[in-house]
Amino acid sequence: MKGLTEIKIQQHLDPKWKNCFEEMSIEYMDHQTILQVKLKDHAQLHGILNLIRDLNLTLISVHVAEAD
Repeated sequence: MKGLTEIKIQQHLDPKWKNCFEEMSIEYMDHQTILQVKLKDHAQLHGILNLIRDLNLTLISVHVAEAD
């Protein structure tokens, strides 16, 4: 999976965790946080998903908005 990817997590991301997601744009909508990142490869995606898991955040969806 490569390209511009949108990752949604439940609730708003606590500001203290923003540094963990510094390569991404962060938006808030309703009770969700939307992360957008231009993925280089599958390994980067797995790293992000592992971080979401490690922070005990609830993943809603992963959507490739623009594939390379």
